[in-house]
This record gives sequence, structure tokens and C-alpha cells, in this order.
Amino acid sequence: MDQYCILGRIGEGVHGIVFKAKHVKPRVGWQCLPSILQTGEIVALKKVALGRLEDGIPNQALREIKALQEMEDNQYVVQLKAVFPHSAGFVLAFEFMLSDLAEVMRHAQRPLAQAQVKSYLQMLLKGVAFCHANNIVHRAVGCIMGELLNGSPLFPGENDIEQLCYVHRILGTPNPQVWPELTELPDYNKISFKEQAPVPLEEVLPDASPQALDLLGQFLLYPPRQRIAASKALLHQYFFTAPLPAHPSELPIPQRLGGPAPKAHPGPPHIHDFHVDRPLEESLLNPELIRPFIPEG
Repeated sequence: MDQYCILGRIGEGVHGIVFKAKHVKPRVGWQCLPSILQTGEIVALKKVALGRLEDGIPNQALREIKALQEMEDNQYVVQLKAVFPHSAGFVLAFEFMLSDLAEVMRHAQRPLAQAQVKSYLQMLLKGVAFCHANNIVHRAVGCIMGELLNGSPLFPGENDIEQLCYVHRILGTPNPQVWPELTELPDYNKISFKEQAPVPLEEVLPDASPQALDLLGQFLLYPPRQRIAASKALLHQYFFTAPLPAHPSELPIPQRLGGPAPKAHPGPPHIHDFHVDRPLEESLLNPELIRPFIPEG
């Protein structure tokens, strides 16, 4: 860790604490990916502590490392820059992002504008489609879309059983007729749930557009093979009907500091050449709005 200067704590993940840090000097003997860290580069360090050394690295963490190492650089997937041991554990060095979608939703004015929801979902699907193209499974896109539309989780359970109850309350209690592979699950029939009929999504999200509800319904299906693929979802009419996905300059500016988030630059109105792939530096974002988040030196 002597090659980093810790600048602050970002948050806590599944396996450890995440810090914002500056790379100050190289270190001999560490494993580094092709994207070599530059001195002065700001990164996010995820410190993963091992309970007992003999237990080894958790499988979930190993899968994350392996998947990120094998994937080529993609603007919609966070880049893993280095992995190295530290104390009774190890550290992952990621490219630093100003924030994440959860932080944006937590601080943004609710609900997010529909054009903003479309833009975030479009970027998410592009990242997931890239993962799928590299034989990496990613799930829960439907849950994220539902939360973006609703402003809060559709299935807000505090534990597995409570969350299943919320799922059943909206999607209905699954049975072999709607999900033939259900009986093959290892814990099938160990717990009995009350029979509930599905609730129409237009009743759950009355303000959502018909196109949004149609796409969401194709995500929130019990049989995994029946769910719409990310690449196909990107072609759904939802993304091509007004309002169009917001330009990056129209999105809330993410930040991890306390207090309310600054408002997004209003930007110009939608025109046909707006696209989420347009480089941010070519947008009309007011530089003064992001200056406080640019580290010095």
C-alpha cells in the first residue's frame, strides 16, 4: 500500500472497504494489468480482508477478478488496473469513478426524468451486453430498471425470504406451469408460500410509459431463458420513443460528498444526433460544475 496515498473512504462493498487513493510510485513484484497505472493517477482501492488465510480468497471475489482481467477495455465496464496482496488479504485497484448509480439515485431529485432513466439504462445494458459477449453472466437488470422508474426498489426485502415475498406479491407465486425448471431447483418445496396472482405492472408503476412497462415485463420473468437479452433490449422501442435518452450533459452530476447533489446543467433540448456514446468532452457540460470534483495536482 506504500505506492498509494489514501485520500478518503468511498464506501463498503460486499467483501471490504473501498478507498479513494492516488498512485504515488510503482512497486516491484505486484501483478499489474496491461493498463499500467501512472504516477498521480486517482484510483478506487477495494481492500478485501480474509477471515482466515487457509480459507483462501472468496469465490465471488475470484470470479470478479478473473472476469475483469479477461475482458478488454470497455467504457461501460469499470476497469481493473491492478491486484496485489496486502496484510491478511489483497487489494483491487479500479479506475476511479465520481460515483455510482445508487449514489446518483440517492441524491437526485426524485423521480429521475424519464430521459435520464433511459440514458442510465441504455449505458447499463451496453455494459451487460459486453459482459454477455464475453461469456460473463449478469443479472438483475429488471430490478434496476424498476427502481429507476419507481424511485425505490420494487422488491425491498431485508433478507432472502422477505425479498421472495415481495417478488411473489408483484410477479405472483411461481409454479411449474409458468416456470417448468422450478422443480429442478435445489431448495424447491422446502418453504411454502401463499399463492398470489401477479399484479399488472401498470398498477405497480402507474406513471411509466407503455413502452417502459413492456420492456420491464420482458426482464421480470421467472424463467431465465425467457428474459430479453441485453443486446435485444437495446433495440426495444422504449429507447426510440420520446423522450429520447438524455445526453450526458443532462444527467445529474454524480458525487460522493454529503449534502444535496448539484443540479445537472440544463443542456440544449433533444435533437436527433444526441447519443449516449458521444464523448463527454464534446458535450456542452459547464466545466465549472465538475471543477470541485477534480483532484488537485
